[in-house]
Amino acid sequence: PFLLFFQTMETPKYELVIEAKDMGGLDVGLTGTATATILIDDKNDHPPEFTKKEFQATVKEGVTGVIVNLTVGDRDDPATGAWRAVYTIINGNPGQSFEIHTNPQTNEGMLSVVKPLDYEISAFHTLLIKVENEDPLIPDIAYGPSSTATVQITVEDVNEGPVFHPNPMAVTKQENIPIGSVVLTVNATDPDTLQHQTIRYSVYKDPAGWLEINPTNGTIGTTAILDRESPYVQNNIYTALFLAIDSGNPPATGTGTLHITLEDVNDNVPSLYPTLAKVCDDAKDLRVVVLGASDKDLHPNTDPFKFELSKQSGPEKLWRITKLNNTHAQVILLQNLKKANYNIPISVTDSGKPPLTNNTELKLQVCSCKKSKMDCSATDALHISMTLILLSLFSLFCKSFP
Repeated sequence: PFLLFFQTMETPKYELVIEAKDMGGLDVGLTGTATATILIDDKNDHPPEFTKKEFQATVKEGVTGVIVNLTVGDRDDPATGAWRAVYTIINGNPGQSFEIHTNPQTNEGMLSVVKPLDYEISAFHTLLIKVENEDPLIPDIAYGPSSTATVQITVEDVNEGPVFHPNPMAVTKQENIPIGSVVLTVNATDPDTLQHQTIRYSVYKDPAGWLEINPTNGTIGTTAILDRESPYVQNNIYTALFLAIDSGNPPATGTGTLHITLEDVNDNVPSLYPTLAKVCDDAKDLRVVVLGASDKDLHPNTDPFKFELSKQSGPEKLWRITKLNNTHAQVILLQNLKKANYNIPISVTDSGKPPLTNNTELKLQVCSCKKSKMDCSATDALHISMTLILLSLFSLFCKSFP
């Protein structure tokens, strides 16, 4: 008998064809054959080797992502742990700005920037990269000098926008300060220190249209009265945005946020509610209405409120106002009135220093009430006291007969 063997190129295996003859191998004997297949398990006996000792990469500052693919060769069986590469940055990455991962299809090392680089801090970086296999090498085989490579990285300068210091900016001002008052002088610097650029400022978002900024020195001033009670103010804070634009080509822009905390000033008179009340002309309960007052200002420029009646004309008084608490008062009729409309003059004063007073009127409709139905249809004419009528007639009489 004899053996025939060969190694296939596609897979790590040997195929043996075995032939046997009887009759001592004479030609008159019978022959039989069989095939034996031997699969070979690959061992990690070849370390990965970089295809060159030095790689080059260029990246713009402020950019992240893959910047270079590092190539290696390995004579072990592909797609096995003895072939797959593991890359490690062993020097030149103190700020952890770089990371390297293996491409599972090509076995290349994908070197990435994960923290944006700053040209003004360093325009060049040198990394030392090591490559190994997932599986350890078999004994007596070591990684040689070709398992390390150097990557030279050049950082390209990019025109960066100016930066406000601090950002956001905060300032506290009284509302109602005079138009033209200085709010703040902003400070923005250009990170491109090697380019010696100039900066100009402009307003970006000023919702109420209250502010302006000097384009050269960054001084922010008022162009209108600041109002804490404005709908553009949230939680006593007015927010505006400003731009700092450098002279680069093309220009780059930075945005700064300004928060103005507005201190309250007593600039709102209290308001009265309700402004209309109805009562029956034969009512037994002459308590007409409970009035409330509110004020847009903050304490101590609001309640307690002072409620007063203006002087009533005529020989008799028709109504009275009584304070219930700091914010409410009650209007009481002193007698039943005839069906008509009456305007009751009321003044409400807040507790600010100096205090503000709102002189207003409560419209009182005296209606006829029958069978639980209130009829106010004939109460359109304003009730005028007999005293005022007599005075008017007397004045006309005097003008007619001097």
